Amino acid sequence: MESSQDFKTLQETIQNALVPTTRLANQIAAEDLSFQRTSNPAVAEELDDTSSRLLALTSSLLQSATKGTDVAGPNLEDADDVDVHWSRIVDVLDHLLEKADTCLDEYTGAIKKKSAPVDQPAAPTKKSRYALDRSIRRANVLKPQNAFELKPNNHDTSPWKPILTHKPHSTLPLDESLRTFNDETQSIQYIHPYETEILSLEYPEIVFQRNEPIRYLPFESTTATFVDTFDGVLAMLDELKGATEIAIDTEHHDFRTYTGLLSLMQISTREKDWIVDTLQPWRHKLEVLNEVFANPSIIKVLHGAYMDIIWLQRDCGLYIVGLFDTFEAASALQYPGRSLAYLLKRFVDFDADKKYQLADWRIRPLPEEMFYYARSDTHYLLYVYDNLRNELLSSSQPGTQSSDLMHHVLDKSKETSLRRYESSVYDAETGQGPFGWFNMLIRQSAGKFSKEQFSVFRAIHQWRDELARNEDESPLFIMNNATVFDISRRLPPDPKALHSLLDSGSFVAKREVSKLFEIISKAKAQGANGPSVAEVIRGNAPATMGIGEVARTVLPQLNDRSKDALDTKDLLSHTSRLWGDVPMSSRWDSQYKASPPKQSHFELPWAQLIQSTKIADDVSQDTSQDITTSEHLAAQYPQPAATGAVNGDMTPEDSEFTLKAGMKRKAPESESSSESELESELEIHDEDEIAVPDEDDSEEEKTAKKARKVKKKALKLARKEAERKERRDRKKAEKQAKKHQGSASKDEADESDEPFDYSKAKSVLKAENTPANNANLARKARFNPYALTAEGPKPARRLHGERAGKSATFKR
Repeated sequence: MESSQDFKTLQETIQNALVPTTRLANQIAAEDLSFQRTSNPAVAEELDDTSSRLLALTSSLLQSATKGTDVAGPNLEDADDVDVHWSRIVDVLDHLLEKADTCLDEYTGAIKKKSAPVDQPAAPTKKSRYALDRSIRRANVLKPQNAFELKPNNHDTSPWKPILTHKPHSTLPLDESLRTFNDETQSIQYIHPYETEILSLEYPEIVFQRNEPIRYLPFESTTATFVDTFDGVLAMLDELKGATEIAIDTEHHDFRTYTGLLSLMQISTREKDWIVDTLQPWRHKLEVLNEVFANPSIIKVLHGAYMDIIWLQRDCGLYIVGLFDTFEAASALQYPGRSLAYLLKRFVDFDADKKYQLADWRIRPLPEEMFYYARSDTHYLLYVYDNLRNELLSSSQPGTQSSDLMHHVLDKSKETSLRRYESSVYDAETGQGPFGWFNMLIRQSAGKFSKEQFSVFRAIHQWRDELARNEDESPLFIMNNATVFDISRRLPPDPKALHSLLDSGSFVAKREVSKLFEIISKAKAQGANGPSVAEVIRGNAPATMGIGEVARTVLPQLNDRSKDALDTKDLLSHTSRLWGDVPMSSRWDSQYKASPPKQSHFELPWAQLIQSTKIADDVSQDTSQDITTSEHLAAQYPQPAATGAVNGDMTPEDSEFTLKAGMKRKAPESESSSESELESELEIHDEDEIAVPDEDDSEEEKTAKKARKVKKKALKLARKEAERKERRDRKKAEKQAKKHQGSASKDEADESDEPFDYSKAKSVLKAENTPANNANLARKARFNPYALTAEGPKPARRLHGERAGKSATFKR
């Protein structure tokens, strides 16, 4: 992939590549593998080998993914271990997904990497490369939202209305700006209050001028003010009004609240830094900062403002007009890295540390390390902005593809600042929405759920969402996703078993375990007649819709057919990335490819054969036949019409025949009489035997040959007659002998006709262990048909599937 392609294009390419893979996986799953295993031993062996190889690869991947972490990857020895260790496997997958989300957020700019410069002497001494302490990452503090003057309403399903009370720097009054419209789902939403102002925005001329970057002030020579009073906000506002550029960043918390909390806001000018506490009860009054934030003559520099825009308007009623997103600038310049950490390393030369990016920013008072970490984010951002602006203007050359990179970055920044916050609505039936179960079901690939398991899964998910809204907690704090799937698969039979499946940190869920078990029991009973996972995934799609169309329904990004030009053949590599050009098999190696043997064709020299061959000594046809041998052959075996018939254009019908030359067959060497030699020469030939005459023979020779033929025939008839007479005499003598022998045995039977005494007969079933019998048994060893003997036949093949430990033969 070219470096000019952005992340969205990369994402769509990967999703398009996953469609044929998903289709193939579904096709394999739809086959009756159990039947194939039973009916075809070769398939069973191949399935066993493949399963063993996949289990080994899976175990290796799990061990590799958990290396250096607290999560322990299981070792899968057979297919049953997948069910036994399912919870541990899900923990590993959750860990990988969290890391992937973090990387994607850093790549897109939703989360910034922050760190203090290592070359600054005033940097705090408490720097550790280890993970955050749990007390900092998951602090046990009182919920600040309980003291808010405007408390969040998690049960409000109406369209979210902006909390603005006045609109500074407006070209359209506030009352006209707060109008509604229908979105793509026909839901009513409020438009962006500053939509008109952002669309008509003209950036100041200083943005399009190349100037020497203004060096940031050293950390030790500047101060940072922590603003936790409204008077402090007003004092800060007075200083911000005199600036031409400001840098902004935010810190967010979403684990102990349902919708999320904007916990901190950092603002910097060229001379000073502020840290604003956005968890104060009067936080809604921070909308006064729109005097600066909405001022089009002041440039607001943010990095990856994709989510900052949402958080600011949701919690504080703040809107940004005149945004410059450094992430969009790095993307336009095709930097190899686009995170804030990369930009700080490139222009300021310090290594970013993401240690505190997942810290609990609700902690008050703010620890010294976290305070410094928050301040360092915006302290250098304006210097980075100066360098990016100059590079964008230098790269904008008329007549080239990058002729207007600056306007491209500014247009992208406008699109980001036009993002709107919308309240989340939970749809229990379809599972759609940011907090719904549908996307969670697709990501976890739970297609093997039975109807009862699927019903329990939806019931638990709905119960978790309702409880999270009531308690104003994150659904993940109530119960993590791995536990939801684990309970749905196991279907615990009693509350005690359910309690054992809950995570140690699920305090609220353990408190409600009795109610949760009643919900599970009810859902299990209703699930027998409920929909299946496949039916829900298909939704309202026709029954004939293929999996590609279903994937387009699930992933709206695939609806653009023009982007589906990716051919699956392009995804196949012709060389191994591990082995290089070494062929994986000799059949693929062109050097060793065996060319098919060339078929040699030749013509039968029919005419020459007719002319050169002589008449055989023994001809099976009658002497009175007037037709010549050559004519008989020509009628019975017609000559091919053309050479092409021999070469393959026409395939003659196969028939067996024998061509005999005029020479006599060589007789076997023996000491028999002349008569036996003559008889050996008079062998009866098959009807297919053909004698070919020689046209050069004279009439005398032909007459002599006919005479010899008549003589041979007479001798043959005489020999046959003698043999028949001999057989008749021999049968007659045997019959008389049998008749005489039968009459003699009858007379002997009449003389000794005594009844057999069965009481004195030896037992056959219970033979005594006499020495003679034992000797006979010793001589006659028991025959083992499966054993290999030196002189015996090839041993029989054992029944397929017989394994050691699977069957046994017992003897009394």
